[in-house]
Amino acid sequence: MTASLDYTVVIPTTGRETLRPLLETLLGGPDPHPAEILVVDDRPGRGPALEVPGGVRVLRSGGRGPAAARNLGWRTAKSEWIAFVDDDVVLAPDWPEQLARDLGPLPPEVAASQGRITVPLPADRRPTDDERGTAGLERARWITADMAYRRRALVEAGGFDERFPRAFREDSDLALRVAEAGHRIDQGERLTTHPARRAGFFYSVKAQRGNADNALMRHKHGVLWRQRTGAGSGRLGLHALSTVAGFAALALPLLRQRGKALLAAGVWAGLTAEFAGRRILPGPRTPGEVARMVVTSALIPLAACYHRVRGELAARRPRPPVAVLFDRDDTLIVDVPYLNDPDGVRPVPGAVELVRGLRDRGVPVGVVSNQSGVAKGLITPDQLAAVNARVKELFGPFGTWQVCVHDDGDGCACRKPAPGMVFRAADELGVDPASCVVIGDTGADVDAALAAGARAVLVPTARTLEPEIARARRHAAVARDLAEALRVAGVAG
Repeated sequence: MTASLDYTVVIPTTGRETLRPLLETLLGGPDPHPAEILVVDDRPGRGPALEVPGGVRVLRSGGRGPAAARNLGWRTAKSEWIAFVDDDVVLAPDWPEQLARDLGPLPPEVAASQGRITVPLPADRRPTDDERGTAGLERARWITADMAYRRRALVEAGGFDERFPRAFREDSDLALRVAEAGHRIDQGERLTTHPARRAGFFYSVKAQRGNADNALMRHKHGVLWRQRTGAGSGRLGLHALSTVAGFAALALPLLRQRGKALLAAGVWAGLTAEFAGRRILPGPRTPGEVARMVVTSALIPLAACYHRVRGELAARRPRPPVAVLFDRDDTLIVDVPYLNDPDGVRPVPGAVELVRGLRDRGVPVGVVSNQSGVAKGLITPDQLAAVNARVKELFGPFGTWQVCVHDDGDGCACRKPAPGMVFRAADELGVDPASCVVIGDTGADVDAALAAGARAVLVPTARTLEPEIARARRHAAVARDLAEALRVAGVAG
């Protein structure tokens, strides 16, 4: 008998034809059935709805990439485990049973379980360059072709970093952050098939866009990120040398340096030939494949260097948030416990001018505020509304007001540190939660922001606890006052 398992399957997709057989396998599989199957439609725009079998729920992420699609999926899910699978894999008919055997005995310190990936290669010929690249998934660590995470680990890590716009490195980045938080990631025994598919002539050149993601990995995790993820040493140094030699071979004749130009051309030709040979020898060596390897081997070094430079510049560029969400008490107004009188509203010095400055520059602003005094019976809903009306009168209109009136024991999804109010605020403002910054004075403000995938800046007061400040320094940012918080967030005027 298979043990019960509380899990949701999340599948980001661009509508590939492989999605339907994958869903049919999941729907027809044995117990334990998933609590929900969430397909995240990541096609841009508002095209026709995906056609999926009954029992499958479809979400739309608007073409923002697989990291954003997976974030939408797991944040929608309510189960203990989130199983991510790609839309082009082939699951075993008994995959739910295999998943349960992998996840059931895991101790609490294990935050994730990786499935084993197999890539069938042609039996009647040598694999092409593309097929060998896909086969590398068998040795890859932490890939989300089949990866299950505990929901609480995703909340703590803040989910996938949506700055990774394609299916590359976003899974390694998340796993590193989960491991850095002190959690284990185990290798499961379940087996998932990832077919090896042929790609277009210039696919390997286009794939060099991943060098921009490598730059972001280095920026986030240091120069040893490749060793920590098992990504190998890469070839960027040789690509850079080849690119410099190629440009030198073209430029030096203009400076009447023909001898040096011939030397540079020789270096470029030698490196290109060596690179092409490495790719041709293990392949089928058909005329078409050889031609493709020769042409793309000449183009790849330049493409790799271009995207790496682009990525290094982007990684250093501050990301100003699209919207700013403020806690109310001790952030916008001086905190009076369970304030029930509008006459007691006193803005924090400088707060009114700062909020109005944001509004004048077109930055959407909102409020996310815990008000448990209502649940405790210490203030009435009418009194809360009157106080908030006075705040609006002093500060001007906010694009969204999110107020949680529950107490700690109510188990709601909105009370900070839960992310519910941040999600609703972002939805009302029409922005991605990852494009928001939450500014508040407690650890609950920071944790709610991180759980929603937003940024956070803590502005401590005398009542802010030291562990909250220490955690914010590690995972978010800390500022002395509201003006500095806006500067840290990149939205100061």
